[in-house]
Amino acid sequence: MDQIKIGKFIAECRKKSNLTQMQLAEKLNITDRAVSKWETGKAMPDSSIMLELCDILKISVNDLLCGKVVTVDNYNKELENNLIEMIKQREEADKRLLSLEIFVGYTVSVIFFVLIFVASFVQMAVWLRISLILLGFVLFFTGCFYAVRIEQVAGYYECKECGHRYVPTYKAVNLAPHMGRTRYMRCPQCNKKLWQKKVLSKE
Repeated sequence: MDQIKIGKFIAECRKKSNLTQMQLAEKLNITDRAVSKWETGKAMPDSSIMLELCDILKISVNDLLCGKVVTVDNYNKELENNLIEMIKQREEADKRLLSLEIFVGYTVSVIFFVLIFVASFVQMAVWLRISLILLGFVLFFTGCFYAVRIEQVAGYYECKECGHRYVPTYKAVNLAPHMGRTRYMRCPQCNKKLWQKKVLSKE
């Protein structure tokens, strides 16, 4: 999706509705700065207010995502293109999240081992040694919590038995034995417990 084009379209529709950025923002209970960011292509409207925005501007969501009023003849094709584009963007965002998971995991592990090494082999006061060890454990477990959370929400897990792809609960992911991003969990579709691998797409 072309954010610049969408932004210009929002500005055009707003002006046709005789609304200032401030007036549109007030109707949506947001700041006029947010509207300005949309219109300059720096950000997209949040999905939670997209329907309300379209209603105010008297356009469809498909029009908004295309950055133009879509004719009846092209409606289905444009809708399909927008859905494909949104799926691609979701997959790219999930890839970035999974890269972040690796970064967080390695970073907190290195910091943990460095702090434990320093606390074990460097001369220092007992209180400082204990503080470093505690800090290491706090950082490590906090980092692990966020890494597992990222893995849970990014993409899907696929059941080898029935092919069902789903997002499990944080508890299910956290308690499941794993090898890399493959976890031993119960499939909510076929109810079988087996190794399930991480995939990025829903289908």
